[in-house]
Amino acid sequence: MDVRIGVTQAPREINLELADDADRNDLKARVEAALSGASDVLWITDKRGNDIGVPAAKIAYVELGSAESTRKIGFGD
Repeated sequence: MDVRIGVTQAPREINLELADDADRNDLKARVEAALSGASDVLWITDKRGNDIGVPAAKIAYVELGSAESTRKIGFGD
């Protein structure tokens, strides 16, 4: 699953690729908790095992993509 997080006052967004077995509903619940103020930091573990923490107050948006939506480069169909 691909995740994009927009951070306020930052020119670039955070792009993460999660493991295929990542629970989409669990991630949505953690994002909602961070945005509602129940959690101060949104912690996400990427597919390499790295833990990434984003302060909840700095999150502008979160976009959850599917694992099947691969980006195509070049002239392929």
